[in-house]
Amino acid sequence: MTRLFGTDGVRGEANGLLTADLALRLSQAAAVVLGHRRTPAGKRPVAVLARDPRVSGEFLSAAVEAGLASSGVDVYDAGVLPTPAAAFLVADFGADFGVMISASHNPAPDNGIKFLGAGGHKLDDAVEDEIEVQIGQPPLLPTGSDVGRVQRFSDAEDRYVVHLLQSLSGVRLEGLKIVLDCAHGAASGCSPEAFAAAGAEIVVIGAEPDGLNINDGYGSTHLNRLQETVVSHGAHMGIAHDGDADRCLAVDHTGALVDGDQIMGVLALALKEVGALKDNTLAVTVMSNLGLKLGMAAAGIELVETAVGDRYVLEAMRAGGYSLGGEQSGHLIFADYATTGDGLLTGLQLAARVAATGRPLRLLAEEAMTRLPQVLINVRGVDKAKVKTHHAVQEAVNAAETRLGEHGRVLLRPSGTEPVVRVMVEAPTADLAHAESQVLADVVKAELAL
Repeated sequence: MTRLFGTDGVRGEANGLLTADLALRLSQAAAVVLGHRRTPAGKRPVAVLARDPRVSGEFLSAAVEAGLASSGVDVYDAGVLPTPAAAFLVADFGADFGVMISASHNPAPDNGIKFLGAGGHKLDDAVEDEIEVQIGQPPLLPTGSDVGRVQRFSDAEDRYVVHLLQSLSGVRLEGLKIVLDCAHGAASGCSPEAFAAAGAEIVVIGAEPDGLNINDGYGSTHLNRLQETVVSHGAHMGIAHDGDADRCLAVDHTGALVDGDQIMGVLALALKEVGALKDNTLAVTVMSNLGLKLGMAAAGIELVETAVGDRYVLEAMRAGGYSLGGEQSGHLIFADYATTGDGLLTGLQLAARVAATGRPLRLLAEEAMTRLPQVLINVRGVDKAKVKTHHAVQEAVNAAETRLGEHGRVLLRPSGTEPVVRVMVEAPTADLAHAESQVLADVVKAELAL
């Protein structure tokens, strides 16, 4: 049987895989596993619910509310808010668990249901498996006064924005002109509010959600409009969120991309400067650019590498007690302030660094690292299970690594969901990266063809 939970909750096309019935049954199961099993006897479990603005979130949130309340859970509905806001509110409100309805950077027809444990933490695989098992059991059906109540979480956005502003420790953004791209998503209300309250002059695009336009031509996966707007308005920088605002990418005053690796580099140096970077260590995935590793090494900062996925970064951070980690995609985690990636927090911290130093973002990014050209080729129709063990493939990898030396890197990674091997090469020049990646892709296709 295929596992229902993926790498980030249960996700699929709304009314395809993800139906109102499934949302109801998932919530009834979660009410048992995350609520009644983990709360003291006699205490009614409490859950926080939030969603992004896609239209299917309306009926899915209704189904989740019905499933939880009918199982004896009190629900505080926070409405449309970012995923990191939901995580923060679970902890701040002292709720037993939370539910976020979002498909992040996916297009509008998709949606997802993500559960958050006590304290706003993502669930580990074992707890998700408990929920899957519980789906097959009869639901709790209390009656009378034992059913749960549903009410509006009236000050949810205010609590979250205050939390974001407190993270700036008094740094103000006056004098900075910042363009915000909210992807017509969950950040459309609170991101402009937070940046304006911090003192920035803001220009806002992609903040008119209609339920169908989320991530459509705007946001962190579509940067062209942000880049053009930064340049045309003479702004100091631009910030792009994705649909549920757990990511942040940036552009400098010239419109050039500042990706997640560069943002991590800038903020790791800032934390190290004030002694707040635990063990002078940054947690990243294997996909982070080699230039970040070289730049951080020059600054006396070590990298801990994990598998791809923010959940693995989180695991490494919690195990080592590290204060900062993230992904090249712009999913950054500040352990002192958040339990998950937070695009608004990241954007504010980056802007605060620009304001505090008086230096342009472009210069800060260049000082943090030199991004090496990186080429990624997806080789399809191959036996991905053999990529790590096939003799000829490994010989080709070793030969490429020898040719590249310490200033290049090779990574072959099987896809988690399809018969694809991802071939990634970094090299001092784009031409060399393209050439080496193509050689390896040809070997993988020839040797591992199905």
